[in-house]
Amino acid sequence: MYNFEKMSQGIIMSKKTLNQKTLIIGAGGVGNVVAFKCAMNAQTFGEITLASRTLSKCDTIAKNVKEKVGIELNTATVDADSVPELIKLFKTLKPNIVINVALPYQDLTIMDACTESGIDYLDTANYEHPDTAKFEYKEQWARDDAFKKANIMALLGSGFDPGVTNVFCAYAQKHYFDEIHTIDILDCNAGDHGYPFATNFNPEINLREVSAKGRYWEQGKWIETKPMEIMQVWDYPEIGEKDSYLLYHEEMESLIKHIKGLKRIRFFMTFGESYLTHMKCLENVGMLGIKEVEHKGMKIVPMEFLATLLPDPASLGLRTKGKTNIGIYAKGIKDGKEKSVYIYQVSDHEKCYEEVLSQGVSYTTGVPAMIGAKLMLEGKWQNKGVYNMEQFDPDPFMQELMVQGLPWKVIK
Repeated sequence: MYNFEKMSQGIIMSKKTLNQKTLIIGAGGVGNVVAFKCAMNAQTFGEITLASRTLSKCDTIAKNVKEKVGIELNTATVDADSVPELIKLFKTLKPNIVINVALPYQDLTIMDACTESGIDYLDTANYEHPDTAKFEYKEQWARDDAFKKANIMALLGSGFDPGVTNVFCAYAQKHYFDEIHTIDILDCNAGDHGYPFATNFNPEINLREVSAKGRYWEQGKWIETKPMEIMQVWDYPEIGEKDSYLLYHEEMESLIKHIKGLKRIRFFMTFGESYLTHMKCLENVGMLGIKEVEHKGMKIVPMEFLATLLPDPASLGLRTKGKTNIGIYAKGIKDGKEKSVYIYQVSDHEKCYEEVLSQGVSYTTGVPAMIGAKLMLEGKWQNKGVYNMEQFDPDPFMQELMVQGLPWKVIK
């Protein structure tokens, strides 16, 4: 249900800005960052509403934004699993864009509500079925015709990975290569939150992702690996050498369609020994299960129960120290000669918290979500249908990264 009794009054701005309305759905760590960064760019986003199932989370974020940025946000409650409730909320607010930073399970209901209401849509992660440990773009891409008929746009995966990594690939293709033959996406979080075991974003999503079988694409086909079977050591600038494990990650699914000449693409993420040991123990005792089990006459899902026990990722900001480094290493051909390029971005957890009261993993996801929405509202990235990040001109996005808190570097 949604409730406007506690909605705060939006600030008065220019007539142009007053005509713009933005709805953010999701009040976790990433939703917090998106709310802050949209408020910092209120000249583009206009009247901003933050909605979630839990109104108190929205109100807390709105209070913090008001205190730190001086911008008032509206707040509302909504069940993002319900298309009728979403449509009712959309009709009341009449937003120009919906920024979906709720759970990936809710992508399809929010997309369908957008097509019914004629509102542009953006998310940061592709759809996951709640009962199947699998994530893919298939069902979202299938809504392309519906978005075209509604004369609106959906931008998928506007986080960091997916998101910025896609744009890095498109930027490399545009400026450094005639053909890119191989891409390694490299994700390092060297932050320390002080807990024996915790996840940096939604525990369910995180644990399902890292416990699944690995996959990479080479010579036109997908190759499956055992979880954590392939490891390489990579020297991350400003961090150092880290063990990096091959995972399947969703941006590869779209990049193989849009990067010219690609022969292989892989995704690697760093994990410490303590994290891997905890993961293995939890898996061995069945705590990573996603099917219901009976416990004392009640039905519970082990992974959902585990997520309840683990620290809330949104609470990690104040405790987390260290840096993240996420980028792409591409090799290919330019003017008939072999060439390699490494494009990466480094963020500091403590500086992220100082700015928006969130740690670096939430920050590096939330800032690109705001940038993608900003480019859509400004008409710089705009078309009708369903699109992935690399399908648009990368230059405006890369420019925004530099001024919005995620400066990047290139090593040739």
